[in-house]
Amino acid sequence: MKLSTYEFAVLRYVHDRVTGEFINFGIIAYCKAKRKLLTQFKTRTARLSAVFPDMDRHHIKSVARHISSAIDIESERLQKELIFEDVTLESVIGRILKRDDSSLQWSDVSAGVTFSFEEEVDRIFHRYVTYHDSPAVRERRTEQDIWRDFEKKLKSFSAVERFAPKKISVRDDELEFKHAWKNGIWHCVEPISFDLSDADNMKDKAHRWLGQMTSIQDAREEFKLYMLVSKPQDEGLAAAFEKAVKILNKIPTNKELIFEEDASSLADAMMMRIQDHDHQGSSH
Repeated sequence: MKLSTYEFAVLRYVHDRVTGEFINFGIIAYCKAKRKLLTQFKTRTARLSAVFPDMDRHHIKSVARHISSAIDIESERLQKELIFEDVTLESVIGRILKRDDSSLQWSDVSAGVTFSFEEEVDRIFHRYVTYHDSPAVRERRTEQDIWRDFEKKLKSFSAVERFAPKKISVRDDELEFKHAWKNGIWHCVEPISFDLSDADNMKDKAHRWLGQMTSIQDAREEFKLYMLVSKPQDEGLAAAFEKAVKILNKIPTNKELIFEEDASSLADAMMMRIQDHDHQGSSH
């Protein structure tokens, strides 16, 4: 394996030329031995917008597209044409984006040696551009997600349409359940997501449910609450989730706690109750 020299420069978004505030936006690198030009740019501008809320994102993206297009042309020229002049990265970036007073600026050109030019470019991009980026936000499972999947398990539109919002009231308080149907008593199915960010949020949510249900425990209308609970995806919150479940189990009203992986069993039971109710109604 042979060592190769390379040059690289960082493309910066300079928000204020007076203060010199900037964020690295991308890199360009050139390996003379391979006559190879490689670039990497940010694909998202979330961090830029968070630091500089008044930046013109559309303009930055437009300039970035122009730079990428110009680099593609330059790279193809280096690969296919006979080049007689001594090509340097400084001369390349000068043709792609001139050093002026615009918001996108090249850093000074730096150099190094590597056994693998492609892998080195990845390392440079991470070190100079993405190292301080926040990790991508994982989508958390919401109550709407839980209910949407539960509806699918009901396998019958006639069963789904039985559910409607229902308020259970006492003299000085009331609580509305989003998904309820009546068969002698009110059956209230409530999705509760514990796919949250930390233990405190989980405990607070469990306590809110305990407090609300305790407040309406003396309601005149008879009802049963089916808590359809999703677990946190973060395994580090397993102990906190167990504590939250213990809090929910303290709810004094008629209730049943069902973990989301057992939702099919609840759906089947609901379907049977609805069918029995319809059959009894048609026989009268």
